[in-house]
Amino acid sequence: MEVRLPELSEIVYPRDLSASVQRHARHFPAVIVTGARQTGKTTLLTRLFSGHHYVSLDLPAEAQLAEEDPQSFLDRHPAPLLIDEVQYAPKLFRHLKVEIDRNREAAGRYVLTGSQKLSLMREVSDSLAGRCGVLELEALSIHELGSAFAKREAEEGIAEILVRGFMPQLWKDLALRPADFFRSYQATYLERDVRQILNVTSLRDFDRFMRACAIRSGQLLNKSELGKEVGVSHKTVDQWLHVLQATDQISLLEPYFQNIGKRLVKSPKLYFNDVGLLCFLLGHNRAVVAQSYLIGAIWETLVFGELRKYIGIEAPEASLWFYRDQSREIDFVIERDGELTLAESKWKELPSPRDVRQALAAQSLLRNARSPVMVFCRTRQSHPIGPDSLAVNAFRLREHV
Repeated sequence: MEVRLPELSEIVYPRDLSASVQRHARHFPAVIVTGARQTGKTTLLTRLFSGHHYVSLDLPAEAQLAEEDPQSFLDRHPAPLLIDEVQYAPKLFRHLKVEIDRNREAAGRYVLTGSQKLSLMREVSDSLAGRCGVLELEALSIHELGSAFAKREAEEGIAEILVRGFMPQLWKDLALRPADFFRSYQATYLERDVRQILNVTSLRDFDRFMRACAIRSGQLLNKSELGKEVGVSHKTVDQWLHVLQATDQISLLEPYFQNIGKRLVKSPKLYFNDVGLLCFLLGHNRAVVAQSYLIGAIWETLVFGELRKYIGIEAPEASLWFYRDQSREIDFVIERDGELTLAESKWKELPSPRDVRQALAAQSLLRNARSPVMVFCRTRQSHPIGPDSLAVNAFRLREHV
């Protein structure tokens, strides 16, 4: 019997967000899924809503019609309707509100995607408040990749995982070179998203800004230092960071203080959301990444991404922070059900008691901090480091968080 190998387009990894999308579609007239470009929004939603009509506003003619004559657009594309990249037609939202209100009890009639989160949320707040469920799709997680991840890591090594990252296309087509993908990805991102949001006159300056941010992934955000390196004002740094956040390229991790008000006045840490894009911006391929002086920060970026994806889907009641005082810094503080879990990230296979010394000292100062302190590292099997600390395989951190 001949076995036909699947076409690349048929290789679709199960997404943990699927159940949440379907649940929202049963209760809200509209559902909007945000996320960075190429995270798989269209693939996920066309599979979940195969009975919906589909239209993409990436097509200039459709975007123009939706923006200049929204009612004609909706007449041309009746519900149930899936609209891709809806941020290109902000005037459409008011007309969607009218259509929804004509039959308010009908759930799941409109499904929308967008890759510019903050501008989308502004339109949702203005026009679709109470009518729209909002979700965010990240790039693939290790959990979603399952055996494909384990096989790739065993055959090619951790360096390959770091430079490949977790964008779905790079896991559908394992022959695709990460540098080729990310070169195209960045060009599209700069030309479409950055130009639309900022109308930046020099995309070269913004590219330099992204690379300056990449060098600082996993570090405290210092806007003055960033501005000086790139040669732009403090105001421009604020605007460009806003763009990177709005398009889900970076996240800012806030510090934990038991006085909640202090969280608002201390510097956050900056992370890139995808470790593969980070390695590309740093100019690292699989041959050099493990020897990079930034390997600790690159590994921490991967761990942060896995924690963020896990909390976003499996533990939305939890919060993720970092801790820093005058004498110690802890990479991650996970707050859940009134308890704190402290965790460090180490590019090591065998962490030592010295690697948890600061975390154990902080644990004794923080109320509701529980044992053990964890170290997310490259160990093959999780094992105790000491009586109150545990070395955890970072690729299986969900089993311990």
